Amino acid sequence: MALRTRPDGGKPLNPSDRGKSSSPTDGAKPRSRPHRGKSRPGPSAAGTRLWTWLMIPGTLWMTAFLIASLVLVAALAFGTTDPLGNPQFGLNFDNIAAMAEPVYRAVLLRSLGYALLTCAICLLVAYPVAYAIALHGGRYKNLLIAAIVVPFFANYLVRMYGWSVVLSDDGPLLRTLRATGLADGDAKILQTGPGVVAGLVYGFIVFMIIPLYAALERMDVSLIEAGRDLYGGPLRTFFFVTLPATRQGAAAGCVLVFLPAMGDFVSAQLMGGPDQIMIGNLIQDKFFQGQNWPLGSALTMLMMAVLFVGMIGYLRRTRKDEAEAVR
Repeated sequence: MALRTRPDGGKPLNPSDRGKSSSPTDGAKPRSRPHRGKSRPGPSAAGTRLWTWLMIPGTLWMTAFLIASLVLVAALAFGTTDPLGNPQFGLNFDNIAAMAEPVYRAVLLRSLGYALLTCAICLLVAYPVAYAIALHGGRYKNLLIAAIVVPFFANYLVRMYGWSVVLSDDGPLLRTLRATGLADGDAKILQTGPGVVAGLVYGFIVFMIIPLYAALERMDVSLIEAGRDLYGGPLRTFFFVTLPATRQGAAAGCVLVFLPAMGDFVSAQLMGGPDQIMIGNLIQDKFFQGQNWPLGSALTMLMMAVLFVGMIGYLRRTRKDEAEAVR
């Protein structure tokens, strides 16, 4: 009897096998079921545990020397002093009530005004610098950034002393202005409010340049080209394309400048007078010269409250921008 061959070229069919079905998987071994035992931790889990262990020393350090010190300052704000000027813990609200006095309120508002003005000036000065380096620096970007950052590695107090020499009555700046007729013989910069703001700008402007440079460096340059086609002039392109794209960098720079400028006391001490003292000078005086640590602690908590409000506003704005970016 002749055997018929299968169309697919397989084993010939036997007449006795006509009732049996055949499939391509005939003869294949059954697949083994996956092992459901305990899986080994992957790299992500191991990495998470590693970072957790690495964070423990820093967390303990911050808890012991930062959070604990803030708790002590907050508790001391309700304390008193003995006849010898030694601080004593207690429950006295006189220091808190003293914050409403006109002299302390004036110093706080002056410090707030100086810090906000410093942020505005730093933003106006730093943005063109960061823009030029990020978009037109070419292969010299890193060198230009280093030329700006490296001088700020010097001690802050030393830089402020040098800046006070530049702004002094016989310094190079006023001599040049008098020689060109832009200032008279009685003009002065030190012992004035503009002198204090100039010191704050010089001390903290690098904290504005770096975030702006990072934001401009991350920005897609094609957006500027598309903005020029859409809005036409470079000024409209800047306000409608470049500035919104770097808004987070500008906000970060303002926070980094505002926080230290609000509590600074070196600039007001070297370049200001009695009418230009800031809240940092007042806190220093209460802790060292006045020997009134409870009142100095109350002033510290007042300044911290103002800084906390600024940080909350920045974080809320950042979260809103991130939510809009996700959409």
